[in-house]
Amino acid sequence: LEAMPPYQTGGEMIETVSFEKSTWNQLPYKFEAGTPNIAGAIGLAAAIDWFNQQDREALQAHEDALLVHATKQAEAFDGLKIIGTAAKKVSVLSFLLEGAHPADVGMLLDKQGVAVRTGHHCTMPLMDTLGIPGTVRASFSIYNTLDEVDRLFEALEKVKTFL
Repeated sequence: LEAMPPYQTGGEMIETVSFEKSTWNQLPYKFEAGTPNIAGAIGLAAAIDWFNQQDREALQAHEDALLVHATKQAEAFDGLKIIGTAAKKVSVLSFLLEGAHPADVGMLLDKQGVAVRTGHHCTMPLMDTLGIPGTVRASFSIYNTLDEVDRLFEALEKVKTFL
């Protein structure tokens, strides 16, 4: 046990820390990486219980309706280009706004209380192949509403006028 390195790190397993060197605490503390995420485990169990009580077909239909609604608005939005138009896809809308960098669009949406992801989304080779710096990605799920999809496009109108 003395020779074996810890497989996890965390509180109380360190005796000393400096920029040059750290030393492990005495046994058994060397292998006690702090308190596990107990609240997270309880929350995950509650979420699984809730999800198992739901009508999964209804949840899927809801997500599909959100994507259809968002796609229709995106197709009608002047200067917006959808990236990824497969017939069957998850409820994610990736897009570019003409003349704007995805990071700028994301920041301006965030300032309006609209959460999106921006960047290459761990697909740098794909973005290079497409010749784009990344995308803005809106993800819709069972907890979203059609009103929130509308809010995204209202906020995009303001972004468009600003940029």
